[in-house]
Amino acid sequence: MKAINIAFKNLSRKKIRTALTVGAVAIAVAVLVSLMGFDAGYQRGLNNDINKLGYHLLVTAKGCPYEAATLMLKGGGGLRYMKEDIYERIVKDPRIDKITPQLVSTAYNQEGPGGRGAFSLYMGIEKSYLELKPWSKFKSGGWFSGNNADEAIMGYEAAEAEQRSVGDKIFVPGIEKVLTVVGIFERNGTQDDGIIFTPLATAQRIFDLPGKLTGIGIKLKDIRSIAKFEEDLYNEPGIQVISLAQVRGTILNLISSARAMASSIALIAIFIAVIGVTNTILMSVFERTREIGVMKALGASAMDIFKIIWMETTLVCVFGGIFGVALAAVGSTIVEHIIRQVLPYTPAGKLVLIKPALLVLSFVATVIMGLIAGTYPALRASLMKPIEAIRSGE
Repeated sequence: MKAINIAFKNLSRKKIRTALTVGAVAIAVAVLVSLMGFDAGYQRGLNNDINKLGYHLLVTAKGCPYEAATLMLKGGGGLRYMKEDIYERIVKDPRIDKITPQLVSTAYNQEGPGGRGAFSLYMGIEKSYLELKPWSKFKSGGWFSGNNADEAIMGYEAAEAEQRSVGDKIFVPGIEKVLTVVGIFERNGTQDDGIIFTPLATAQRIFDLPGKLTGIGIKLKDIRSIAKFEEDLYNEPGIQVISLAQVRGTILNLISSARAMASSIALIAIFIAVIGVTNTILMSVFERTREIGVMKALGASAMDIFKIIWMETTLVCVFGGIFGVALAAVGSTIVEHIIRQVLPYTPAGKLVLIKPALLVLSFVATVIMGLIAGTYPALRASLMKPIEAIRSGE
């Protein structure tokens, strides 16, 4: 206890230097916690999004696999089109349990939410779409009155953004078309919340895409037959088959490089923080050489000196760890906002998942880092000879 009091008083002598060192440790810890939280949150959100798709496979036009993955998860992407007769051939396969065609299109609204321009996402669907997503429930209204009706069903967030309710009219910018809102879905935490749905035939007509589709969602009777099903469709011209495993792998591979770079930066920051702590304590030892010599001359043992210096380093890292985990916990919302602005696809839900176990682990790692960083300065101080220390400090 006496060593702690002496160590704390020694650190208080140079308040600014100590504060800067603690701040460097805190920033390094906050960066590390945020990155680990992002990795856990992103993977959990991605898995949730995939599980809520309702189908095992998505057939799209040939193109970039990332665009296809984004189309599968977000409802947007490259917007490449394929002929509808492909659906007519695939639907006959006896291995299919449920299947639904989709046509995605966008329209730019110059008077978007908040007075800023924004793209509205439209998706042409058939009743089979709901069969693949039985959790999709209507908050109000219901299904379309006809397969070619000028009507729309809005996702929860799309309706909230445009302040629409059942019976309202929505204008499709750029094509001079007005649709009547006949239903609004409940919030379900998927990409559907931000989409405006129309009958498939209506979407093909108003967007001038007759006989075109952007995707075909498929759920098989036996998930173990996915590989054989994909292989059988391999030679079908103009299409590619994207499975859930491919989607997950494609997106995680795309962010792995950025995550590796960010992790490297975090490790460098921690390394610099360790050097900074060691340097700060070492400077403190040099400045107090005469004082240490006097303490040893008055009977302080080498272990007493070692414990005091080691305790100073530990206190710096303890305070840095406390402030670091607090900064990460408080700033996770800001970090999440930045990530959503930078990454082209981010899953729904909490993106930076910081659990208590992660905070405790990071704090313990910081304390261990302090013990390691303080070993050399403490050892150097403890080995000083009293007479030489007093003379060199004069």
